[in-house]
Amino acid sequence: MQYISTRGEAPTLGFEDVLLAGLASDGGLYVPETWPQLTPAQIASFAGKPYHEVAIEVIWPFIDGEIERSTFEAMAQEAYRSFGHPAVTPLVQVAENRWILELFHGPTLAFKDVAMQLLARMMEHVLTKRDLRATIVGATSGDTGGAAIEAFRGLERADVFILYPAGRVSDVQRRMMTTLDDANIRTLEIEGTFDDCQAIVKAMFANPRFREASNLSGVNSINWARIVPQIAYYFYAAANLGAPYRPVSFSVPTGNFGDIFAGYAAKRMGLAVDRLVIASNSNDILPRTVECGAYEKRGVTATTSPSMDIQVSSNFERYLFELQNRDAATIRGQMASLSQSGRFELDDPDRVIAKQLGAYASSEQEVADCIRSTSETAGYMLEPHTACGVLAADKCLADDLSPEVVLATAHPAKFAEAMTEIVGAPISLPPRLSRLLTAEERMTPLGNDVKEVENYILQHSRAVA
Repeated sequence: MQYISTRGEAPTLGFEDVLLAGLASDGGLYVPETWPQLTPAQIASFAGKPYHEVAIEVIWPFIDGEIERSTFEAMAQEAYRSFGHPAVTPLVQVAENRWILELFHGPTLAFKDVAMQLLARMMEHVLTKRDLRATIVGATSGDTGGAAIEAFRGLERADVFILYPAGRVSDVQRRMMTTLDDANIRTLEIEGTFDDCQAIVKAMFANPRFREASNLSGVNSINWARIVPQIAYYFYAAANLGAPYRPVSFSVPTGNFGDIFAGYAAKRMGLAVDRLVIASNSNDILPRTVECGAYEKRGVTATTSPSMDIQVSSNFERYLFELQNRDAATIRGQMASLSQSGRFELDDPDRVIAKQLGAYASSEQEVADCIRSTSETAGYMLEPHTACGVLAADKCLADDLSPEVVLATAHPAKFAEAMTEIVGAPISLPPRLSRLLTAEERMTPLGNDVKEVENYILQHSRAVA
């Protein structure tokens, strides 16, 4: 399996090189040169299987032998053994035709654990095989940072630097990043928004001298190896609801478009997906794009679902690449326009995007009402991101006869302040995380400046020559 950049000017790479590179050297994102296909018989066989076995079969075509099969199987089994539910990503029925896919049973109570626990093991394996060290840099709107830090903590071959926006993540999200004292972990508090943090990370990847000096790699969903493990839970859920014999629809809370792109990838691989729905909060750039065909940045509004407080959805570039017939020149022009003017028009005269994707942006009042009503009618406690998913399903799948799956991206306790205000009572962390609220925090405040961040990393990374 070979991988190409969405911007068409970076070298074609194999899986291991894509894993270590993160972002393509031309600023684009890597995608598979061709989409592997799973047969209906393979998909049907997933029903009732343990999660790690499904993940192995879904992910393996993307690795294509670059990691030994037995080694990869051991990695997957070990990665998902760390989850707090035997099903790893269980389905919970909350209505006659609706299920919640719980993706929050990993070590940091967020869906990012599903990919990150495996990604860290693959990266350590490849770095060891090549006798290399890496500087792992990531930006987080809340969950990616904690998941990356937990997955990479203590590893010998990788130093991890996570940027998060000051005051724009929940207390629990922040503490999951700042209360670990492993020598290879550093948490950087940046003045600004998630988009500012993400822009700094992209600028570092676009700087050849810094990239080479630090042996830079990334764990955000700009790294294709972060997307691949997420494809597996779409197959797992759908097979347990009747696929391939009936299609399934998914409503996906998403800010950076990575999680829903994994669903799109599953569909391209042969999964019978009826509808994919973008669930957003009041930072509604993706629903606006689906509605009007123009991608336009506006200001970021702080909400009770901070992981979606984003105006630059990096993974949307991968989808645009597919939507626009893999025309790299068009992508380069659109990304240049976004950088210069904050907007671009889609090359989609037939409005294919509106046929492929549903989308809905929920208000804060709708989210609060949905959490309370779902608790009363179904006895199930949603958190704000998942509530956006339920509301989007209500709006976009009302007449759908296919099973509806709403992705639950985080545990309610990660947003304790918001949940207490909405439901009038605190939501407790699982006992295994009780020390989190009293542990000493460690973080380094830095300005919203690429050079300042680069200099800090060069001073503290063991991978620097």
